[in-house]
Amino acid sequence: AEREQGITIDVAYRFFQTEKRSFIIADTPGHERYTRNMVSGASTADLALILLDARGGIVDQSRRHASLSALLGIKHVVACVNKMDLVDWDEDRFREIESEFADLAERLDIPDARVIPIAALHGDNVVDRSDASPWYDGPLLLEHLEQVEVRGDPARDALRLPVQWTIRPRGGRDDERTYAGQLAGGTLEVGDAVTVLPAGAHSTIAAIETFEGTRKEAVPPLSVAVRLADDLDVGRGDLICSPEHAPVAASEIDATVAWMGEVELRAGARYALKHTTRTVRATVQAVHSKLDMTTLEDRPAPARLKLNDIGRVTLRTSAPVLADRYADNRITGAFILIDEHSNDTVGAGMVEETRERERAEQARRDVTWHDSELERDSRWKALGHRGATVWLTGLPASGKSTIAAALERRLVEEGRPAYLLDGDNVRHGLSDDLGFEPGERSEHIRRVAHVARLLADAGVVAVVSLVSPMEADRRLARELHDAAGLDFHEVFVSTPVEECERRDPKGLYARARAGKLPGFTGVDAPYEAPERPDFEFDTAREDGDDAVARLRDALAV
Repeated sequence: AEREQGITIDVAYRFFQTEKRSFIIADTPGHERYTRNMVSGASTADLALILLDARGGIVDQSRRHASLSALLGIKHVVACVNKMDLVDWDEDRFREIESEFADLAERLDIPDARVIPIAALHGDNVVDRSDASPWYDGPLLLEHLEQVEVRGDPARDALRLPVQWTIRPRGGRDDERTYAGQLAGGTLEVGDAVTVLPAGAHSTIAAIETFEGTRKEAVPPLSVAVRLADDLDVGRGDLICSPEHAPVAASEIDATVAWMGEVELRAGARYALKHTTRTVRATVQAVHSKLDMTTLEDRPAPARLKLNDIGRVTLRTSAPVLADRYADNRITGAFILIDEHSNDTVGAGMVEETRERERAEQARRDVTWHDSELERDSRWKALGHRGATVWLTGLPASGKSTIAAALERRLVEEGRPAYLLDGDNVRHGLSDDLGFEPGERSEHIRRVAHVARLLADAGVVAVVSLVSPMEADRRLARELHDAAGLDFHEVFVSTPVEECERRDPKGLYARARAGKLPGFTGVDAPYEAPERPDFEFDTAREDGDDAVARLRDALAV
């Protein structure tokens, strides 16, 4: 496929070494369609080589490569101005490109950026100095690669040892446990005081073991097994760190995510989040912006991230994540998102900020669904009524609540149990802990859907009135009912936004237009209209009583 299209698609790795250093080259694709492949290849790189054509200079693709390199924390970038022989080794042309690249590197805050003129076809200035460029007195490409200092002083970093495995020696005492993992930051010495998170227990390092034997100290990226002076409960996913520089046990993370999944990332979606040796569940609370790879600027509030998009999101986790900022530590500041259904890696994330979140104390317990001893058919036969859910969706002030209240009244007057689940009412109790961020709105809808299913199972007609702007949330509600064998009627109240805003009974549209109510559906937040609703009503043109009559007739079947 690469030969047919004349482009690089996958990451190709090549290995070589000189007398001074060993190298791994990750040849990554440059095409925008394969951004995820470049992110994968560059995520573990110490230095980036960006190839420029001397004739074309810095193009959009070059800017994208430099931007991704900076985003992924690569501090050393070399621009190789190739094909200098095709411009007759023109020094002025090289200096022009050199100046432009220096400006780009400054804008991207790349601390070490160099520009080297080469002609790869003949090897000029790659390994040997070229006679064609007497005006260039900088380092040769290989010379620079052999000399550049890619690792800083580990003593300046905070100690980070993610525990991957607990080892109990054969024939040893029961308390002789060691904890194995790869050092991700700082230095480790026998006698050091340490803290084990998330428990917060304290101890000291009693011994450090490696494959080569016992040693007094260790630095990254060495794999070690450490023995603690105290008998603590330590397992996979825990973190051994210095007491003075412990990370936050965070349950909310602001991060930049490179999206690699075919299915789009949206607010409310749930994934497994793998961070070092720890895996937790995470919910996307909000998608804040998407990076424009051409202008290198953020576009505010996209509804979703598509394949190869890079955006800033907020995640909420089911258990604490012991993360650092990616700018401080590329190992403990990185994570991946995994689709729990397919087990595919769908996102690569870089932590920008972490926060603790207060949680209500809950006793841990096993939860099992208990079937009623009264079968549904027997219940419904005794009641003389079938249960069902009528789900009304539409923009604020579209007329959903008016139709829902009238339908509830009509059914009850005819002797049929019905109950209105209005979104605002549910927020006074069941969802009083939730706000209006996209992820929390999704959770609110999920809760209402489960309550509606229980009511329908009991023989009640659950009449739900919710904006429920995202198609995926409404699909979940339908799937819950389908799985239980219950009737579900999706009703799209399609009143135009102009009419909704004219009514504006609560003054919400006016507040949103004034910037006092951000994220308001119909103004600055998206609404995904149902493509195939069971019913559709436009209250600007249709009478509400007719809508109620049609819904009542459908429920009589």
